[in-house]
Amino acid sequence: MNNHHIVNSFDNALNKNESLILEMGGRVEQQLSLATRALQKEDIKLSKKVVSSHNHIRQLEGKVNASAIQLLALRHPVAEDLRNVVMSLRIAGHLERIGQYTKNMARRTHTITKADAFIGSIDVLVRMSELVQSMIKSTLDAYNNREAQIAEDVREQDEGVDHMHNTLFRELLTYMMEDPRNISGAMHLLFIAKNIERMGDHSVEIAEEIIFMITGGWPTEKRPKGDNTSRMLLSPEDLGPSSVTVEEH
Repeated sequence: MNNHHIVNSFDNALNKNESLILEMGGRVEQQLSLATRALQKEDIKLSKKVVSSHNHIRQLEGKVNASAIQLLALRHPVAEDLRNVVMSLRIAGHLERIGQYTKNMARRTHTITKADAFIGSIDVLVRMSELVQSMIKSTLDAYNNREAQIAEDVREQDEGVDHMHNTLFRELLTYMMEDPRNISGAMHLLFIAKNIERMGDHSVEIAEEIIFMITGGWPTEKRPKGDNTSRMLLSPEDLGPSSVTVEEH
């Protein structure tokens, strides 16, 4: 086997691995869009479809892992190629976690819809989801085009997801305190919101891994973070927006 054939074979294997990552990311982005639509439309059939479709995402992760391990074992890549292969393993893991959160979101949508539970206004939640979908798409573009700046922009966008999460957390707590009948549905929405917030976090981690893959160095500046929900308190005496306070630690 001549060197030219070996190089072509290696490049083909790398391209196959990258194609699997892009396919997996596209599938995850689509699943989040469908799960959000299922919640908006209170569509049980669509939510069940999202849950069952997660198996394909897991299968793609398995293919990425097998491909990457084979490349490491047989090709012994170095420098940028090595970073490419190793980061593909990590990126696939993050994408699978986003898929898991999307699956959980669809399951809760099924539960809420079946029970005809309270969902109130979900405009903020939908905007959260749309922003995270955009972040996932941008990470895939950064990965495909080797654009570190696009990945850096994703790190900045996550603060917007956090702020919307804070707003929704405040709103849903107020609904629960106004009427105990709202508690069950609102609790599921709180979990869905947290799922989406964590999807944003995983998108940022993918972006940081793409930056490392391209440049060989991790981002030096700490990314903006605005999630204050773990420190929020709601006073039962005052159900207005100002009743939510944030403890200082």
